[in-house]
Parts: sequence; C-alpha cells; structure tokens
Amino acid sequence: MTDARYEKLEQLGSAGAAPQRPEDAVLERVENPARDGDYLIRFTCPEFTSICPVTGQPDFAHIVIDYAPGPWIVESKSLKLFLQSFRNHGAFHEACTTMIGQRLVDALAPKWLRIGGYWYPRGGIPIDVFAQWGEAPKGLWIPDQGVAPYRGRG
Repeated sequence: MTDARYEKLEQLGSAGAAPQRPEDAVLERVENPARDGDYLIRFTCPEFTSICPVTGQPDFAHIVIDYAPGPWIVESKSLKLFLQSFRNHGAFHEACTTMIGQRLVDALAPKWLRIGGYWYPRGGIPIDVFAQWGEAPKGLWIPDQGVAPYRGRG
C-alpha cells in the first residue's frame, strides 16, 4: 500500500543523475510529519562546487542550511541532486548561495530559513555569504553553524 503523502516522489529510490543546471533541478517535498511544534532541520554540504562565471575555474564552499519547517520538508535526495547541479553552473558566490535559499523557500514555505555559504578563497580572499528568510520561531533552538572562520595555514 502506497502512502498518498509520498506518491509524487520520483527521485527517491531511482537511479537519477544530477541535472546539468540548477534551473532544471526539481526539489521534491513531503508533508511535515511533526507540525505540532517547532523544530530545526539542518543540511550540511561541505563539498559544494560551482564555477566562476568569469574564469571558468571551480569554486568550493561549505554550505549550511537551517530551517524551521512549515507544511513541507524537503526530500533529501532531491536536495542533494539540486546542489550537485551547481557543479557546471557559472555564478558568483552570492548568487549561488541566495539562489539555493530562495529555491527552498519557494518550494517549502518554511517558517524560517537561513543559509550560510562559507566559500574557500578565490584570489586570496575567502567570501562568506549569509541570507535569511523570515523570523525564527520564538523558543526555537538554533545552534551555531559550526563552520570555523577561514584561518589559512595558521
């Protein structure tokens, strides 16, 4: 017997490749199974990769996504494939980080979402990008994102 809440999931359990472009990626969602209270969901992608739109060289980041779900939660395989689709995507750090957050907000309608993009140095300068949508629910425990500031070889 198939649960109706999960009938539209097409990526979970299938051998799907990452889309070639983030615009082609589908973020799948399921009903929030714990809507009676507020809680935090965290996804960490320590090996995020995109392409510099000017030089064509790879850029690397540690991405941390925190959100307090509303009616939906993201299906994790679809999120993984979405993040992998940036590997051939040319965009600046700011555009990649905020695009990820906005796509999640559009798909999930969370009560609150924040994203931290901790980018490794380009031209000798690390760039960290942070964005937030909404206000965190009162009383929600929000741990530090746990990514140390860039220190080089110090």
